[in-house]
Amino acid sequence: MAGSTRKKKNKGVRAGKLRIADHWNAISIIANSQANPLKAVAEFVENSIDARAKQIVIVRGKKKGAFYLKISDDGEGIPRDEQGLPDFRRVATHICDSIKRQFKSRGAKGIQGEFGIGLLSFWTVGQNLSMTCCGADGKPYQMTMAKDSPDFAVLKKRILLPFKGTDMTIYPLLPGLRSLTGEKIQRYLASELRDRIKETAVTVKVIDRTGRSEFVVVPRQFTGRLLHNLKPAETEQGDIYLEIYLNDPASVNRVGLYRRGTRVLPSITELDHFEKEPWTAGYLQGIADVPYLSLTPGTRHGIIRDDRFDALCRAMVPVEKHLQKIIEEQRKAEEERSSRQVLRRVQRALKEAFLRLPQEEYDWFDIYGEKTQNKSGRLFSSGSIRGDSRQKIDRESENPEDVPELLDNDSSQKQFFEYAGPLFSVLISPKSSVVSVDKRKKYRVICRDRSRRIVLENLVYQWNIMDGEGHLDENHRESTTFIAPPEPCLTTLEVIVRQGDKACRDEAMITVTDSLMDQSSNTGKANKGLPGYTYRRAPGEMWRSRYDEEKNVVVINNGHRDFVYAGKQKGRKLRYICRLFCKELVRHNFSGLQTNELLERMIELSLYTEEHLK
Repeated sequence: MAGSTRKKKNKGVRAGKLRIADHWNAISIIANSQANPLKAVAEFVENSIDARAKQIVIVRGKKKGAFYLKISDDGEGIPRDEQGLPDFRRVATHICDSIKRQFKSRGAKGIQGEFGIGLLSFWTVGQNLSMTCCGADGKPYQMTMAKDSPDFAVLKKRILLPFKGTDMTIYPLLPGLRSLTGEKIQRYLASELRDRIKETAVTVKVIDRTGRSEFVVVPRQFTGRLLHNLKPAETEQGDIYLEIYLNDPASVNRVGLYRRGTRVLPSITELDHFEKEPWTAGYLQGIADVPYLSLTPGTRHGIIRDDRFDALCRAMVPVEKHLQKIIEEQRKAEEERSSRQVLRRVQRALKEAFLRLPQEEYDWFDIYGEKTQNKSGRLFSSGSIRGDSRQKIDRESENPEDVPELLDNDSSQKQFFEYAGPLFSVLISPKSSVVSVDKRKKYRVICRDRSRRIVLENLVYQWNIMDGEGHLDENHRESTTFIAPPEPCLTTLEVIVRQGDKACRDEAMITVTDSLMDQSSNTGKANKGLPGYTYRRAPGEMWRSRYDEEKNVVVINNGHRDFVYAGKQKGRKLRYICRLFCKELVRHNFSGLQTNELLERMIELSLYTEEHLK
């Protein structure tokens, strides 16, 4: 009874096969499915590579006021029919039935085409297509097609000499392709057909006659460090080839998806499954060539999410874990390198500030020299000046060790670019100072070239008191001693330094007072030099930084909301860390002052420091 019921139901079912109702409409849809004209040009070049060509020439020119594109090769040409003639008729009447598929089934290698629709993509490039090829008799034959037309024609063509290969001309180009320059074609092919060009050793030349330029398509070269031991999991469909480089993070770093040497996607992250780290981290560039993927035939720009794609996703899992580990190590190394750079820049800015600030108020952290111990009170260091420069300083300075620390050089012999250039700027150190009445204080001028290297040669000095009281005991040397008057006043000190016809000047302010209070809290203590810094993550706590006196480091809370905000930009992060340094240095040096006075000192130090924070 049940069986009879089933038979009755089946009698009402109608079955059939899909078919195309309007063949020309289907051809039109296929021909217009290629949205990228550069991709169409790449397919024409691939047809030449499939024909075993060794030389391919692409010419962009203009005739009768319209642009054209011509692609010539020296390959095997169009397959011939039984009479030995180029079988143009089969090419035009077997759309979606590529003869290359038959060649593959017979064991042919190095052939990419398989859909039989690549030639129709000329619709997205120009109005008319003409293809010329010689037959076995050496006579040339030409096939012509037109956009939006179902007709084609094959005719003999007269030429003086037979040639090998195929000539294809598209004329005129579509109006929107005026910007399709030879350089754009060259750049696109270098990435799109990178491995196909490398494997076949074909020479592809692009001649832009309108731009009067010529380019050779060189397969794209990646930058960075090539990563080894990237082993995808084995799949039944085939092997995956990976060529991935680790580079500095940038938005242009992408890993392209290829199939048998031809690019399918510019970035693997266009696939939802791979829109995650490590692929989105910006550290990687290179290619992932998966020969067994199923392409979307219409655009040839995308893949079908079938079992082959699923095999790719599973195979890349161990690779992703390995790459993520490498990127994490790279990030840690970058953070350490960035921290060293920030520390150097902050300390350099602080040292420049100390050259301008009263040294008797900022004589802490060994800034003015535990090494020198000569009471000169400057940012100087000995032991790095060599040769003639050292001898000159010995002759001209009262204290041979009175040399700017900026002269330090680790190498025993200077390179060419390390020698100072012409005089560019001068700086009096200290820039601002306080001197007791009837006391003496020494001042020095630091001369630099445009690159901030110290200039020592062929200099003439002239010291003057522009305003105020006091006098100088020597005014024609690199340094001078100011003798304060018996009454308090404000004195302006000037220096003019000449080198040939070049003259530079600077001023310093001297406050002469009848009482001088030592505001340093570190008098008598062992100095340690400028502190370093380290991070401690404490997101739930409100402190921004602390000074660890025992270790001589500034501990910065990198979990504080201000640090998170500042860390989004390198310049803002640098300024934030510099201000934390100023805060800790002022608190440590002026621990006995009241809050309002500490704030005044911090503003003073921040002002002079951030000016040189570069």
